[in-house]
Amino acid sequence: MKGWSAALVDQIEIGVIILDMGLRIRYWNPFISRSTGKQLEQANGQLLTHIFPEADTPLFIQMVAQARDHGQHVYTHWRDNPYLIPLPHKASNESGKLLLQNTLLLPFHDVEGGHCLALLLYDISELADSNDQLKVALNALSGKKAEQELLIKKLDKANAQLLQSEKLAAIGQLAAGVAHEINNPIGYVFSNLKTLASYVNDLLRISDAVDGAASLNELRQLKSSLEYDYIRGDVEDLISESEDGIERVKKIITALKDFSHMDEEEFRVADLHRGLDTTLNVVNNELKYKAEIIKEYGQLPEVECIPSQINQVLMNLLVNAAHAIEQFGRVILRSGHEDSWVWLEVEDTGGGIPPHLLNRIYEPFFTTKPIGKGTGLGLSLSYNIVQKHHGRIEVSSEPGLGTRFRIWLPVRQPAAIGTGSVLS
Repeated sequence: MKGWSAALVDQIEIGVIILDMGLRIRYWNPFISRSTGKQLEQANGQLLTHIFPEADTPLFIQMVAQARDHGQHVYTHWRDNPYLIPLPHKASNESGKLLLQNTLLLPFHDVEGGHCLALLLYDISELADSNDQLKVALNALSGKKAEQELLIKKLDKANAQLLQSEKLAAIGQLAAGVAHEINNPIGYVFSNLKTLASYVNDLLRISDAVDGAASLNELRQLKSSLEYDYIRGDVEDLISESEDGIERVKKIITALKDFSHMDEEEFRVADLHRGLDTTLNVVNNELKYKAEIIKEYGQLPEVECIPSQINQVLMNLLVNAAHAIEQFGRVILRSGHEDSWVWLEVEDTGGGIPPHLLNRIYEPFFTTKPIGKGTGLGLSLSYNIVQKHHGRIEVSSEPGLGTRFRIWLPVRQPAAIGTGSVLS
């Protein structure tokens, strides 16, 4: 799995820079080398601000404080200038034009448990260019039907690109948490293996003593000096702990495999409870320090849907619930079945949403979160997904008490887009 991760980071079209907590460069991927013309060998161990002086700004200092000192994921939008690391726009003929980028700074632990920072740079130049082209087209709208249809197609394309950007941002924000969830059990499995290796050496010494025809008294003394009785009991505990750790990693990897089909568009019948539990595994690190998870599941039939898209909706609602809770609280998950409809509910005991903002929560780019906590696209994306499933989202919220979202979905989709069809 480590080899796969390294290959993915080397090939992905996203800039990745790994820093130690002193902001010294430990690694960057080929995307950074290609974009800057600078080689990692020249920069390894150097301060980021020495290699990229443009990063020495109050914005970066604020981002580092949030990520390093408070353990937060910090996100900046491509409209936030100046960029921390200006990269040339390779596809442009204009001299000095910069690649447009979203950035994400997040803390994580390396395989040895050390604290590190990851700086991710997403190239969204095509998206920004599409938005600019769309604005020009809208200004030139003459009302003719053919032109209107063309503009609608451009708008749909730009919207799809925006939603895809939000998906990438959401995955990036969860990446450190998932790595932490895997590193923890792997860490104590590794520790247990080292202890077991030491025990094996001690047991081999006893075995060698038996083969050497040592006296019974000498064998007893050797067993006592090596704490043989303790080793017998501890070996069982170490193996049991290691099995639990491997099972935990297996569950996380299974959940990630389910989430890997982000672009799946085929409707099929699915178990929504399984999807919700899978999503909980993926976002576990966001929730476990913030809330107790309470499940109040009802009986549900299998539902015709695009499972990965419904999981995306659930992920957005669960992460929002975690962010809404300031002190340790509760997240209650409910489900039910009424006639030809099913519903899933996510309720939190957070601060709630002010009544005058409730009618704006599905607007693109609208967010009540602090800077760096969200893009304002999560609920907009969720609303569109549920609408395309011929469902609806209901919300109720009371300031100071919490918020409840309920998703309604038909058990079967209308015949025109039944199983096997593609969502437009």
